[in-house]
Amino acid sequence: MKKIIFPLVTILIFAVLNFEIYKKETTLNEGKTVLLKLAPRDPRSLMQGDFMRLRYDLPTKINKHDIDKAEIKGQIVVKLDINNIATFVRFYQGEALNIDEHLLNYKRRRNMIQIGAESYFFQEGQAKYYQNAQYGELKVDESGKSVLFGLRDKDYNPLGPPEEKENL
Repeated sequence: MKKIIFPLVTILIFAVLNFEIYKKETTLNEGKTVLLKLAPRDPRSLMQGDFMRLRYDLPTKINKHDIDKAEIKGQIVVKLDINNIATFVRFYQGEALNIDEHLLNYKRRRNMIQIGAESYFFQEGQAKYYQNAQYGELKVDESGKSVLFGLRDKDYNPLGPPEEKENL
């Protein structure tokens, strides 16, 4: 019996993992580019290598009263300006969206709204390329799921080593 169950469970695990990877890749390839203003934190962790802790400015624009009423998980509605910078409109309640509105998934933790990835990892010794980060670049699908794609400077230019920027 073990000879049958172990391979089946292994195949199932790999199938689930590959499906999750496929969904993320689809979001990266087909998702809408959304820029979120950053308030960067400590860019160094000796235990984990080089990374930048990210804190998005958008949640600070949400009224404290509204956050207290927010679900643990949900969606917010944002509008994008001409540079794809998101601004908060409202919490999503299932209503139809206007043509210029988009969804972003959130989680509420300790009465704070968290959107997207909270860390951006990069190769050791390359912090200098990311120290001027002003925006997190997310790719967002129609259901509000997001994947952190990169960081941008104050002029909306992608950040990173020259060879990495050539591939964008």
